[in-house]
Parts: sequence; C-alpha cells; structure tokens
Amino acid sequence: MSGGEAWRGNIKARLYERVRERGYDSLSAFAEARPAVPLHALADELGNDVAAVQVLSGLLAEAERSKKVTRFVRDVLVRLLAQSLPSGWPDVLDDANRFKVAKALGSWSAYTPETHEERARLAGDALLATPPPAGWRPLGPDDEFLRTLLPDEEA
Repeated sequence: MSGGEAWRGNIKARLYERVRERGYDSLSAFAEARPAVPLHALADELGNDVAAVQVLSGLLAEAERSKKVTRFVRDVLVRLLAQSLPSGWPDVLDDANRFKVAKALGSWSAYTPETHEERARLAGDALLATPPPAGWRPLGPDDEFLRTLLPDEEA
C-alpha cells in the first residue's frame, strides 16, 4: 500500500469490486480460499490501495451478519500465527520465540471484537499453559485444537 490510496473513495465498494473481479461473492469466500494467509497478504492481493485493516473490518462485518464471529476470531489467530510463526509452534519458548508468540497473541487480542475478548484471553492463556506440539500450524479456523480452545457458540 502506498501514499494513502487505501483511504480514498468508497472503501467498501472497492473491496467488493476487487473480490468479485477474482470470482468471489464475498470477502469471506475470498479469504477462505486462502487459509492461513496473513491479512496483509490478502490486502496486497486485492491491490496496492487496500489495507489489511480494511480486509479485517470487512471480514468481521460479514462474520457478524452470518453469526460466525467465533470462527472469524479463530481465523484471525490462524493468520497471525502463520505470519509470526511460519514454521509452526516452536519447540522451545526461548526469548525470541516467546516474542513471536506474544506478538501474534497481542495482535490477536487487539483485533478481537469486544464481544469475544474474554474468551480469546482465556484461549490464549490456555495455549500458553498447555502449548501445542512443536511444529503445529493451524491451517484454518476449523483446526481441531483451536476449536477446543475456542468452540463455536453462535446460534
């Protein structure tokens, strides 16, 4: 993204135009076709005038409409873990790896909607208290381990 173009014009219309140009009827469908791809990479794919936070906001709006916010929250964690820990969960939480995990979990907390903050905090605490096996890389929001930490509750 360069020069602030992402903040000019009708942001929502631009997002959906780009998604439709790529053959998808929703931002969620576009993102689901790219599991575990970091948000900034999704934005880059949609154009140099699209920001990652715009993709995040659009995905949240769609999740709220479809009552799949918990799945959205898991999806964001997957994308942040892929960005911070591309080789998977570290076998040792030394200072460098602890920072990478903290960065992913901290960003996740910041991106989690208020309605899910407490559940996400508890899930993050559980992830640190009982870490997954070394090399674990969730490939999407339906990862079995993630669903045990943060099960769907929407009706």
